Amino acid sequence: MTLRWPTSLRARLLVFVLLAILATALLQAALAWRAARAEADALFDYQMRQTAQTLRAGLPEGLATGVLPVPPSQQDFDFVLQIWSVDGSLLLRSADRPELPARAVLGFADVVAHGTTYRVYSVITGGLVIQVAQDMAVRQRMAGDLALRTAAPVLWLAPVLMLAVGWLVRRTLAPVARVREQVAARSADDLAPLAGQDLPDEIRPLVQEFNGLLQRLGQAFEVQQRFVADAAHELRSPLAALKLQVQGLRRAEGVETRERALQRLDAGIDRATRLVGQLMELARQQARQAEGAPAAPLDLAALARSVIGEAVADAQARSQALGLSGLETAMVTGHADALRLLLRNLIENAIKYAPAAGRIEVGVLAGEAAGRVALVVEDSGPGIPEAERTRVLDRFYRLPDAPSTGSGLGLAIAQSVAQMHGGALRLDASPTLGGLRVRLELPAA
Repeated sequence: MTLRWPTSLRARLLVFVLLAILATALLQAALAWRAARAEADALFDYQMRQTAQTLRAGLPEGLATGVLPVPPSQQDFDFVLQIWSVDGSLLLRSADRPELPARAVLGFADVVAHGTTYRVYSVITGGLVIQVAQDMAVRQRMAGDLALRTAAPVLWLAPVLMLAVGWLVRRTLAPVARVREQVAARSADDLAPLAGQDLPDEIRPLVQEFNGLLQRLGQAFEVQQRFVADAAHELRSPLAALKLQVQGLRRAEGVETRERALQRLDAGIDRATRLVGQLMELARQQARQAEGAPAAPLDLAALARSVIGEAVADAQARSQALGLSGLETAMVTGHADALRLLLRNLIENAIKYAPAAGRIEVGVLAGEAAGRVALVVEDSGPGIPEAERTRVLDRFYRLPDAPSTGSGLGLAIAQSVAQMHGGALRLDASPTLGGLRVRLELPAA
């Protein structure tokens, strides 16, 4: 059976406090035992020397063999007194005490006898050897009693300390309980930030990050709701047109009439497909903007060359000249997929609105401010009137004379990508080609 570590902070703190109390008590007991043992050794060694010196001064002449009574003051210390002759004969010993072997070593020594260890002090006087011994268990027992008396108060205080810690933890975690109650009382669509007053320093960053998450979720939900509403609004017209074209195809009788109906149906399907694709791209870019995805260094000039290579066939189909000018290398900080989408939409718009045999120029230039790079797309088309240049950046807004194949999302998607990179599109007239010029500045990496 394995013990599981408690998951509750309160239980963990109580366990830690209990272990700390036990460890402190054991350490205190060990230190007290060691100090008591040292003091007992010094005290008893001194007592043994004093006892030996007392016997040395009081021995009578012509001592006979017999039993030496132990003084009452020494009985509690379990002293063993023995007197030996120089030839190793035991002359006197303590009453009711075990006999210890003779030791030739004078002074203090440890002797193992009768299954225990004795501390023995020997001194010689007048041809006699006086020995005073004590069982070491007496010293250990006294040191253990002292250590237990020292650690006992700490152990008795353990329950009180645990109750105090439990109360303190409960009071400290009360703000966490309030936050939990706030979250539990929320409805599914309530993304208002949590109250962060009177929170501990360890909990406040968690609540702040959670509020940031709620804010990002709110932005994502808003983008999703706006996308659903826009998609429902914009798809209604092309789907209705497709339905009418299908009905016209059913009523078509001649081969030519049926062929024209099929062409109109095919064009309607292409327009609906393009609209759905642009809607998905717009939703994706808005979601990235709401999430705050991290940017990375990339070569804007290389990206522009790649997108232009993909669009050359469409430009050549209309006999248009599509070229790139400016910097050979331009490192910026951004998202490669998003910037590719922005540039592709700008080039597709230029190809669509520029006349046949027209001209389109893409430039990667140094920005007007230091440390910035500009992306410029200009064409020889009719351009956009100054009064309409702000409105065309709105979603689904199209110029009155715009081709019917458009959906009004190309520049809106480009604007969304620009905002995600901390910039904005600026529309004006091209001074060299006479049409529209779109300029975006990005921070250099």
